[in-house]
Amino acid sequence: MNIKGRAGLYIHWPFCLSKCPYCDFNVHVQARPDHVRWEAAYLKSLESYAQMLEGRVISSVFFGGGTPSLMNPETVQKILSKVRALWPLVNDLEITMEANPTSVEAEKLKAFKEAGVTRVSLGVQALNDTDLKFLGRKHSAADAIGAIEIAADNFEHFSFDLIYARPGQTLEGWREELKRAAALATGGHLSLYQLTIERNTPFYYDAAQGLFNLPDDGQGAAFYHATQEVLDTANLPAYEVSNHAAPGRESRHNLTYWHYGDYIGIGPGAHGRLSVEGQKVATREHYAPQKWLEMVEREGRGVHPFQPLSHEERFCEALMMGLRLYEGVALEHLQAEGGGRDWREYIDAGRIETARGEGWLDIRDGRIVLSREGMLRLNALIPYILKDPSRPAQKERAV
Repeated sequence: MNIKGRAGLYIHWPFCLSKCPYCDFNVHVQARPDHVRWEAAYLKSLESYAQMLEGRVISSVFFGGGTPSLMNPETVQKILSKVRALWPLVNDLEITMEANPTSVEAEKLKAFKEAGVTRVSLGVQALNDTDLKFLGRKHSAADAIGAIEIAADNFEHFSFDLIYARPGQTLEGWREELKRAAALATGGHLSLYQLTIERNTPFYYDAAQGLFNLPDDGQGAAFYHATQEVLDTANLPAYEVSNHAAPGRESRHNLTYWHYGDYIGIGPGAHGRLSVEGQKVATREHYAPQKWLEMVEREGRGVHPFQPLSHEERFCEALMMGLRLYEGVALEHLQAEGGGRDWREYIDAGRIETARGEGWLDIRDGRIVLSREGMLRLNALIPYILKDPSRPAQKERAV
């Protein structure tokens, strides 16, 4: 749940040494960006937001990308020093950096810790060289394990990502890979994503030409359930649809998103949600890196005009984010975001009952909670239960 006056801070570094064929994020291949100019731009952007958001308490910082571990550790240190100078911080501030497990980046992890980073998230993606090559990754399985060991030596809290339901992957092979991952996950956190094909990526065109096939929906569901079974046994239960953690090791920054709290987004294409003068606004930074950099240098900020969100938009966003959590979303929270209106004014109670009867969700202890079968249908369930103004009114049953 959002804590009034607190905000997370996201810093987007848009550069990578290469772009993975499944990636549709705002990343750009550039080996040698001008670190001096980019450092100055981030510092200037922080000052601009601080003037607008005086008195906020920063609850977490997340360096994402792109590949933020390509940043100079000195730049990270200066950004964090600026954050400390501009805002009060929570006592146990979580500062996360995404990193690739190449040998060069792994060697920088200690320097990032010295710069102030408290948690790293490694983009491992697979624990065998064949699948790493298919996924376009530049590290080997040995590199990945070495980076995990370095992370474990330097950080109490760390995470790494894996992608499953890869072409040719067997269910038994995934179970064994997960068991290896769980044994390596001494940082208490894993992020696990099913491989999906996004438009305008190399994989999209390869799949369209039949160069590879992904598991069908039934096989994908089997991979998902196997993931839950293996990691429940390893004491790494799911707390969000794609994230698993030992109790107390959840990503606090990402929980801000899923609890629909406030967060500042800085860097090309970064988004934010902020409570300003009694309303919730959406923020969006300019997408193109060079344009963003020039805007900051010229105007002090690279953000487009803030977009006020209606109570209906706030309700829908809070529902979409909150249902990703295994704890579900509180009806009281939805009502507050919806302007105090009863949740049934936004949600079709009859369709809630249908979904309930199918075993996809439940309402208990004042929360809408999805089952594991419901999590598999998350993207379809949300538009199904939300009221559509064009849909004929249905007689609502008590829930």
